[in-house]
This record gives sequence, C-alpha cells and structure tokens, in this order.
Amino acid sequence: MYQAILEYLSRNWDKYVEAVNIHIGISLAAMTISILLAVPLGILCSKKGRLSLPVMNTFNMLRIIPSLAVLVLVMPILGTGFKPALLALTLLAIPPVLINTYLGFKSISPAVIESACAMGMGAARILFTIEFPLALPLIITGIRTACIEVIASATLASYIGAGGLGDFIFTGLGLNDMRILLIGGISVAVLSVCAELSLALIYQGITRYQRN
Repeated sequence: MYQAILEYLSRNWDKYVEAVNIHIGISLAAMTISILLAVPLGILCSKKGRLSLPVMNTFNMLRIIPSLAVLVLVMPILGTGFKPALLALTLLAIPPVLINTYLGFKSISPAVIESACAMGMGAARILFTIEFPLALPLIITGIRTACIEVIASATLASYIGAGGLGDFIFTGLGLNDMRILLIGGISVAVLSVCAELSLALIYQGITRYQRN
C-alpha cells in the first residue's frame, strides 16, 4: 500500500500540491475573518452585558447547523466554489473564538482594572496593555479549537467545487480506491496536527510568564 501511494503521488504531484494549497488557503482565510470578527465582538459583549446573551445564542445556534447544510443553503445566493465554502467555515470558526474571548475578558479581576484606573490609565491603554494580554491565553485556546474544526470541515468544500483535499477523500470513496482515500485523509490529519502544534507553541510562549 505504501508503495502504491507513493506511485500515485509521483504521477499526480501537481494536483496534490494544488489541493493542499487550496485547503490551507481556505482554512487560513476562514480563520483570519473569524478572528477579525469574533475577537472585537467578544470584547464588546464582555463590556456590554445586554449584548452578550443575544450574540452568544445567535452564534451558538449557527454552530449547531452542519457545515454541509450551510453550504447547501448559500449555494442559491453565492453559487458554488470558494465563496460559499469560506462563509460556512467562517460561521463554524466564530463561536469558539467569540466565546473564549468573552470568557477571557470576563475572567479578569475587577481589582486589576481598578488598580489601573487608579494609576491614571485610560480605557484604551487598559484594554491593550492589561486586559488583552491577560485574556490572550483563553483567546488562543478558542483559536486552536476553531482551527482544528475548520481544517477538518474544509474537506466538505469539495462538494461544491471549491477543491482542496476533500477531492482526494471523496474520489477515493467514490472509486473505492484506498490509496487516494488515505492520501486525502492522512494529509488532513497532518495539517491538523501541524496547526495544533504551532498554536500550542504560541500558547506556551504567551503563558510562560504565568508558569514562572
């Protein structure tokens, strides 16, 4: 089997590299958009209590909708390809980042904020120099969770013509070809492990001061 996989890759290397690049690209795009949306929204919810319940409930409801169902629902509007896949993955990634950002800011002791105010710090300075660094470990944890979910779910993009490693998985299933199926499945697993290890290293670096 190992030799058969290598032979298939040698004959389809360009196609494989293209699929990996598409998979990484769509995952990075979804994570970038979700972070840019969820982190500010999570901070806002932690500051404005009235917003937290409706916002959290809305995105938690969206989270329980399967990514494939989102893809089907947006196809009449966005068509097929990259855009609907990106939307579905972004909706999947927002809740973990949003919730952890909210919890990170809410877990900060009021005494810390009061001390900063007593020292004459303004709201913006407190946010960026005190609150954000203290909340960052939890935010990174949410990003780690979202990233793994996005990489795994990005395989569904193949269903609507967005490409990626899902092409190999579904082609392998359709043709009952274990070589192609393993290439796709193992590649997705490797990407997930690499993403987890990279974010774990970032997390350890951020929380180093807490352990010392």
